[in-house]
Amino acid sequence: MKLRALAHSRAGDKGDISNISVIVYHEKDYALLERYLTPERVKLHFSEIVDGDVVRYTLPKLGALNFVMQRALGGGVTRSLALDAHGKCLSSAIMNLEIPDDLCKTFSIV
Repeated sequence: MKLRALAHSRAGDKGDISNISVIVYHEKDYALLERYLTPERVKLHFSEIVDGDVVRYTLPKLGALNFVMQRALGGGVTRSLALDAHGKCLSSAIMNLEIPDDLCKTFSIV
């Protein structure tokens, strides 16, 4: 199952730091995302662009996870040659993460 089936996302930036929030549609799905979406998994997903650390902040009352990715925007808006120097499309890119079927079944999400 793609992450987009369970959540939506927003992205922001500051210099060479990208900030991505993943927000569940339904509160019952938060525990699965909290278990599956680790900083390591997010860094692996963005391994081609993230050269720094990835830190995760949990916001259970909002049903959200916030990821701060250091050295993720090719030097930042004024230095990057990327078409999306702000990294706004990263919120769409994270939605392509595949959540394993066995984990979905463990959390009764199918």
